Amino acid sequence: MRIKAFLLAAVMAAALLTAGCSKSSDSSSKPAEDSKAGSQSSVEASKEESKTESKAEDSKKEESKESSAPSGKPVDASWFDDAVFVGDSVTLKLSYYAENGDLGDAKFLCQGSLGYTNALMALEEEGNVHPSYEGTTYTVDEGCKTINPKKVFVMLGMNDIGLYGVDGAAESMVTLTDKIAANCPDAVIYIESVTPMVEGFTLGDLNNENIRKFDEKLKSVCEEKGYKYLDVYSAVDDGNGNLIYDYCGDPPTEDNPDAMGLHFNDNGCKAWADYLKENVEA
Repeated sequence: MRIKAFLLAAVMAAALLTAGCSKSSDSSSKPAEDSKAGSQSSVEASKEESKTESKAEDSKKEESKESSAPSGKPVDASWFDDAVFVGDSVTLKLSYYAENGDLGDAKFLCQGSLGYTNALMALEEEGNVHPSYEGTTYTVDEGCKTINPKKVFVMLGMNDIGLYGVDGAAESMVTLTDKIAANCPDAVIYIESVTPMVEGFTLGDLNNENIRKFDEKLKSVCEEKGYKYLDVYSAVDDGNGNLIYDYCGDPPTEDNPDAMGLHFNDNGCKAWADYLKENVEA
């Protein structure tokens, strides 16, 4: 734009000089002065136009950023009517809570002890813990195909980290989510972070430090694969990286020493559901 402006100024200057020379033998320098003024005016006009275009471009960039981010207005419960939630015993509790309609008519494919790794087992394989839907047992990817959802929410990994480590669990996550994506090509896939345990509680290698490391890997995979990452961990964090004690449905106590310190009560499930409503892309 600036180059065009300078060329235009040069043409105008040449025209003015020619007009001045074609007049009688008037030796006045006025035409040259007018040319300089015209050129200066064109340069200033070009600068103003450039500033205006720059502001317009910046405005477009800001609008683009805003349109790609969550609107900030929570979606209605009915938004989840065409969604399926895949998970272990943590999500199983959410399914009980969701019977109150807080997640609309969402479907659930969850089972205690389910993980990214054992979800890859064949149906007939001994020791499988595959979920059931309407009385029929499915592998996760086949179950999702049968339900045919528009949105798939996956929260697994709690049962993988302690057995296979952070890296092994992440490898299984990639394999399973690829199978889900292949069976549900029209669905948007949301990967939910694994949530924390109450303060000071561990189960072997399963602890909050390793959970956070695993969640970072999940986030990286989502960026690479184009899945939507949801940091549910942050919604139930006590500010120090632990599960809020009042959200825990099985806190370890003297009366319950075998508690796991990681499942939710209704308060925790409500915080979870509220986070989802505020952070999905409507």
